[in-house]
Amino acid sequence: MANLYVKAVPPADLNRNTEWFMYPGVWTTYILFLFFSWLLVLSIFGCSPGMAWTVVNLAHFLVTYHFFHWKKGTPFADDQGIYNGLTWWEQIDNGKQLTRNRKFLTVVPVVLYLIASHTTDYQHPMLFLNTLAVLVLVIAKFPNMHKVRIFGINADKSLGGHAEGVFCFCFV
Repeated sequence: MANLYVKAVPPADLNRNTEWFMYPGVWTTYILFLFFSWLLVLSIFGCSPGMAWTVVNLAHFLVTYHFFHWKKGTPFADDQGIYNGLTWWEQIDNGKQLTRNRKFLTVVPVVLYLIASHTTDYQHPMLFLNTLAVLVLVIAKFPNMHKVRIFGINADKSLGGHAEGVFCFCFV
């Protein structure tokens, strides 16, 4: 008998909070925003190019850590709370690991770190701050850190003190 039903493929991402990152040109816009931020810092503060890259790198760290890895849930009510316990990073690409978007968002802080460190000639205070920023951002993006709350920080209160989703450091 003939196939009477059409096999529809569901959209890649139904989450309105993360679907915008699937649009064409978002990656280019993201890179251009960072470059124009550097130009803005360079022109307003009149600092060296390396110091401007460090400022952009640290500002990028603070903003992306807060919005990608700290805040949970979505601003939309139509998801009926299914994303309330997840950060934006955990929601993107429906939680699938090592996608093109996730790789891109992991490479950006590394490249910013390399640019900022190189243009400051690896001087001590800037190198330390840039290294700290890239380490925190890259470790937070590891697939093994998906839904993990280190020492229970930022964990859901609904866990009731249980160790679910809590990463513990074990030294041998």
